[in-house]
Amino acid sequence: MTDSILLVDDETQFLATMAKRLRKRGFLVRTAGSGLEGLRALQTEPADVVVLDVGMPDMDGIQVLREIKLRFPQVQVLMLTGHADMEVAISGMAMGAFDYLMKPVELDVLIGKIREACSRSRKAGERRGLE
Repeated sequence: MTDSILLVDDETQFLATMAKRLRKRGFLVRTAGSGLEGLRALQTEPADVVVLDVGMPDMDGIQVLREIKLRFPQVQVLMLTGHADMEVAISGMAMGAFDYLMKPVELDVLIGKIREACSRSRKAGERRGLE
């Protein structure tokens, strides 16, 4: 089964470049240009992992993370930020983010984290199936 990724970021160039690179490595990738668009995309078609930018104009990443964990608790969320903000990182991790990475992120590091998060997402789905 192909791991599905939803990239949520208001930087269109980042979305296009990262989506292309992840697809080349075998991931099923969808993109959303805002937090609200990302939430709508998850409602339409679930993803294993959401790669979520912290700083977006309509809803910040923490608000989006809160909604994802409320509505789609099995989805793993990797938070990305362009600036080091330990308060946001700690808050995101406390709310259930899988991890927190700084932009620019090395592709191999991001792929490694995505694979770990996909594995956790599958395990969460299996546990749900057993309940």
